[in-house]
Amino acid sequence: MEGWTCIFTTNHLHEAELIKGLLEEHQIIAITVNKQDSVYLFGDVELYVQVDDAFLAKQILNKLNRE
Repeated sequence: MEGWTCIFTTNHLHEAELIKGLLEEHQIIAITVNKQDSVYLFGDVELYVQVDDAFLAKQILNKLNRE
């Protein structure tokens, strides 16, 4: 995915979707890539943003983690 960078990884799809929604509230386009096995649900869900938005997105995530 050229021009995109992974800023968050989790094994909970709902967590990735919540963070995606938070980023979109700040006008940051985010894409979730679900790499989980469809039967056993092990694996990761990755959240990608455009490289230009990565710094701001990580600041938003850091602020969320501090609260």
